Amino acid sequence: MLSSIPSPPPSWAQFALGPLTIHTYALCIIAGIIAAVFITQRRLAARGAESGVVIDIVIWAVPIGIIGARFYHVFTHVGDYFYPGANLGNIFAIWDGGNALYGSLLGGALGAYIGCRRTGIRFWSFADALAPAMLIAQSMGRVGNYFNHELFGIPTTLPWGLEVLPTDTMFPDDLPAGTLFHPLFLYEIIWNLIGVAIIILLERNFRFRWGRTFGLYLVWYGLGRSWLEAIRIDPTSDALLGIPANVWASFIVVALGTALFIIQGRRHPETELSVYQEGRTPTAANVGSPART
Repeated sequence: MLSSIPSPPPSWAQFALGPLTIHTYALCIIAGIIAAVFITQRRLAARGAESGVVIDIVIWAVPIGIIGARFYHVFTHVGDYFYPGANLGNIFAIWDGGNALYGSLLGGALGAYIGCRRTGIRFWSFADALAPAMLIAQSMGRVGNYFNHELFGIPTTLPWGLEVLPTDTMFPDDLPAGTLFHPLFLYEIIWNLIGVAIIILLERNFRFRWGRTFGLYLVWYGLGRSWLEAIRIDPTSDALLGIPANVWASFIVVALGTALFIIQGRRHPETELSVYQEGRTPTAANVGSPART
C-alpha cells in the first residue's frame, strides 16, 4: 500500500522548447482531444459515417468548448479574478488551470451542433458516439490537474493521500505542512474509466441510440462529480445556499441526462438507421473516404 502520493515538482508543470513555454496541462488536454476524435470517428464510421467527418465537427466544437470552459470557471470563481488590484489578464490564463468541464459541455455542444449541421450528421448520433470518448478524454485531462497541483479534496489519513507543498498557492492556510488530501483527480479518472466500460456494455446490449447513450454519460458523470465537488477544497467556488456551484451544476446535469434518456426513448422507439440527417446521406463511394469540408 502507498503511504502517500507525492506531487510532482513544480518545474514539471511546464518546460521550454526554444522560445516557447509548453505547459504539461495543455499537453494532457490536447492528448485527450486527440483520443476523443479518434474514438468518436471509429464509432461513427462503424455506423456508416464518412472517414474524417468528426474532424469537420470538432474544429467547431473544440474552440467554442474551450472558451465555454474558461468563462464558466471564471464566472463561478468571481472572487479569484475580480477584486481590487486584480490582473484581469488572468481571466485568459488558461495555461494556469481552471477550465470547467460543464462550461466545455455547453460551449462544445453549441460548436458540435454547428459542425453537425454543416456535415449533415445527426447531432444526437454524434453525441452518442462521443459519450465514452468524452470520459476517456476527461481522464487524460485530469492528469494535467496532478501536474498543476490542483483538484484535491479535504484532508485524509488514507494511504493514498496526496502530498501538496505548503508553499503551493492552493494549500489551505489553516492546515499544517505535511497534511495529506484526497486526490480527487485520481478518483475522477477511476470513476470515468469505470463509466466507459458500463456505458459501452449497456449500449451494446440494449442498442441505445437517439441521444440515450449521451444521456447515460451525463447521469454517470454528474453523479460522480457531485460527490467529488462536495469534498473539494481547491479552489472555492461561488455558491448558493452554501452548496458549491459545480455541485448545483452536477444535479442539473443528472436531471438533464435522465430526461434525455427517457424522452428520447419515448420519441424514438425505432432503430436508428442512419447517423445522417434526412437527405444528407453520403453516397457509397464517399463512405470511408476523407470527409468533404
